[in-house]
Amino acid sequence: MFKNRLIISNSTGRSFYAKKICKKILYVFLIYCVSGGFPFLFAKDQTQTQTQTQTKAQAQNLGPQQNASTPLNSVQQNAPPQSDIAPGIFTTYPAPPLSPPQAAPSAITEGPPSIFPEFFGMTPWLRKHGIGFHFDNTNEYAGALQHPTRGPHYGNYRDGSSNAGQYSANLIVDWEHLAGIKGFVTRMTTVGRYGTTANRMFGDWLAHSSEIYGGGGNVVVHLVSLYGEESLFGGRFLIAGGRMSQMSDFASSPIFCSFQNNSFCGRPKAAADSTYYGSYPAATWAFRMKGRPRKDLYIQAGVYFAENGIYQNYQHRTGFKFNGANIVGYEIPIEAQWEPHFGPHHDLPGHYKLGFVYDDVRRADNYYNTAGQSYYVYGGKQLMRNSSWQTYFMFDQKLMNYPGRSKSAGLTFMGGYIYNSPHTAVRDFEVYGALLSQGLIPGRPEDMFGVAFSYVSIAPGTRDTTMAMVAAGKYSGMPNHATGVQTNAEVLEVDYSINVMRGVTFRPDFQYYIHPNGQVGLRNSAMLGFKSYVSLF
Repeated sequence: MFKNRLIISNSTGRSFYAKKICKKILYVFLIYCVSGGFPFLFAKDQTQTQTQTQTKAQAQNLGPQQNASTPLNSVQQNAPPQSDIAPGIFTTYPAPPLSPPQAAPSAITEGPPSIFPEFFGMTPWLRKHGIGFHFDNTNEYAGALQHPTRGPHYGNYRDGSSNAGQYSANLIVDWEHLAGIKGFVTRMTTVGRYGTTANRMFGDWLAHSSEIYGGGGNVVVHLVSLYGEESLFGGRFLIAGGRMSQMSDFASSPIFCSFQNNSFCGRPKAAADSTYYGSYPAATWAFRMKGRPRKDLYIQAGVYFAENGIYQNYQHRTGFKFNGANIVGYEIPIEAQWEPHFGPHHDLPGHYKLGFVYDDVRRADNYYNTAGQSYYVYGGKQLMRNSSWQTYFMFDQKLMNYPGRSKSAGLTFMGGYIYNSPHTAVRDFEVYGALLSQGLIPGRPEDMFGVAFSYVSIAPGTRDTTMAMVAAGKYSGMPNHATGVQTNAEVLEVDYSINVMRGVTFRPDFQYYIHPNGQVGLRNSAMLGFKSYVSLF
């Protein structure tokens, strides 16, 4: 019991000091971004000519944006070099640049390439009047190329393949057009999801082979997000609030979904290890501030209220449950991103981000009960931790341009490291890396070849729990759908994106699972499939 009290005491102490530090950082961040002592935040708005130039550049460089939806985080300023490839499922319209004083509101930027860009004149008319709308479909198929592991504890494993998909609708309303509220927009995203994922057929529950699967509630319309966003000081400072997805705002990148496996798309899986972190298509009540003190640097922080069951049908089947009855705490993410341009001609852009998340939510320890024993072996009352945390470093860097090709053509490397609190996580850390080559084949400027690798470590407490249960012969009721000892898991993925026509891409895909579900006892599995994307209008 003394050991247990010591554990709880240390956890409480760390929680107290972490909470104080996060509050101080938030306070300094607010003063830093809005204080009159920082004159660069109060520079005059751009001229009408600059605004028109920026709008044109954004229209030419729309791509798979997860959160590149404002002047602050615009496609022009912040998108990686592959930004003009066919869009992905997180595409949204950039907000119009702030118009100069006394000027007419800027038109909403044209959306991503679509099969029906005009749609009988409707979409241009809507954009002119401050309303942007986009509708698309993403479909992902994968099938295993070998039989699953056979044995006394693997009775549910089977051969097979599966298909999963999503149709999504994105709506942005510029209230400067409609009500004269300068810089204010509202955003709404809804989806409908269908199908299932094939990796579970051979025992893996850590990384979906079809990342588009899950969280949609099996309903026709599921609300992903609905929030308002105010852009101030020429787009240098943003304030947003409403129903927002934390993992679309933080630890995100528009090129993660250049791949299909959930180890990378929509973000490295360890970053969304907590079931309290709102990850697309789940959202919670939230407030976010984002400032750009320099052209090549942004800093953002927010408060996201943690809710029970955000991925479960009993709480958020449709996403339209807005009451706060199931709020159990909050998360405070803080992130900074540096965006340099290397090379003699400054034409090799990079994005380097560092982030930290503190969550004030009581979460179960992944090993102990209150008596200091293995909870899953000996039972009793599970030890609860008062708080938890996460930190991460992510980057992408263009390494070279292909001579004689478009500006977007070239070779890019991305990588990162995520580390979670080892006492509450399933995955205590993940390391990943990928190479992306766009426009490698002459005459195919929008095609892209990609190869990615991810290594996930199972947290010591989770690993020791599975070891203790196996040693005790308790295979039933193991955490995380395990059927043996969990240690580490790796995923290799290779794909090639083919631009079929305007608004349509087809991506053949190969995946190789090493230690599926983190279990050495499960047979490595190869999968073959494809990802298709259709932007309708």
